[in-house]
Amino acid sequence: MRRADRLFQIVQLIRGRRLSTAEFLAQRLEVSVRTVYRDVAALQQQGVPIEGEAGVGYRMRAGFDLPPLMFTKDEAQALVAVVRLARPALDAGLIAPAESALSKILAVLSPAARAAAESLAVYAPHSGMDEGLSQRLMRLREATESRHKLRLQYLDLGGASTERVVRPLACFFWGPVWTVAAWCEKRSDFRSFRVDRIQDLTLLDERFRDEPGKTLADLERAQALD
Repeated sequence: MRRADRLFQIVQLIRGRRLSTAEFLAQRLEVSVRTVYRDVAALQQQGVPIEGEAGVGYRMRAGFDLPPLMFTKDEAQALVAVVRLARPALDAGLIAPAESALSKILAVLSPAARAAAESLAVYAPHSGMDEGLSQRLMRLREATESRHKLRLQYLDLGGASTERVVRPLACFFWGPVWTVAAWCEKRSDFRSFRVDRIQDLTLLDERFRDEPGKTLADLERAQALD
């Protein structure tokens, strides 16, 4: 990779994340950490508003932006593939925005790149989830974003119906099944609930904040130790 291309990639990686360590950048670019240090210093000298320091991490100062980018043929095809494959699994609130975003990307491509992207022979021939499940998934996703607690009426593996108050943390797609990972206040522990087994859900007025031991990061750490 040419140095100019590498510098451009560093800017893209840093602006796309809250904090990027030199080790992360070196791994993505397949260069040494020392090379990353030199490249970031060069970008800072050229006026790119990268904040942070070696050993801590880098981030882009708020408000920095670049002109619209042109996608390569391979990148455009990858985006088409992602939207086509994801569409059957998306909830009702994401399908239209995903297709709209893809249309905007295709609109700025060169005629040759657009033709190659649209003719990509990759499809996901599936009718999608039923309307009730789609709406339930959308409400769960919105609750994770707004950080509202939920009351769930849930059917467990044994067929028993239980009621839980949970803090929804993230939605996960496991092939044909969606689950919501949450902090369950009844069990005082993390639990995963299959969306298709949620019989009813109620958005509560109460919101929750991050508390030590109850966050998505805590859940991920606990899973890594299992």
